[in-house]
Amino acid sequence: MLLPMRRALFLLLALLPLLPSCQITAGGPLLEARNQAILAEPRGDFWIGRRYFVDKVRFWGYLRRPGQLWDNAQLVVMDESRIKTPDRLPEMPADGGLAHGFDHNYDYRISGSFTGRKVYDPNADMELPVFSPGSYEVMNRTPGFLFSPNDRYSPKYIPAREVSRTTPARL
Repeated sequence: MLLPMRRALFLLLALLPLLPSCQITAGGPLLEARNQAILAEPRGDFWIGRRYFVDKVRFWGYLRRPGQLWDNAQLVVMDESRIKTPDRLPEMPADGGLAHGFDHNYDYRISGSFTGRKVYDPNADMELPVFSPGSYEVMNRTPGFLFSPNDRYSPKYIPAREVSRTTPARL
């Protein structure tokens, strides 16, 4: 009985290095199909924004042009002097209604432009471009993953791909 179990264990250990290749079937086609849909988007003079909410930070989320993949999108801070963001609500509403950040992972069609300024977000420890929106229109409330089907979201942490963009340690 012990010998067949050892063989099974050996076979399992021998196959383990091959298991990450299973992600290709799970994530690869999903990512490719999503990217093909993005590349086929109608072009126009607007931006596509994905709200990315993280507690206590000041960035809004990611912006890209139609037809541009999310990998090339920019994390931005919104200038609300012309128009407020759709989730400009109390962080902890007294009536239990919608709160700031309720629209995490929504896709928006946004008019506007970059101001050319950058601002420092001390809670994210990043210097980010400022975007001045003119209008927001919800495109999709459940668009799925942002960069990869394997991404994991936590409202307490900045996106993993942004960690390398934080400012160098101050001496």
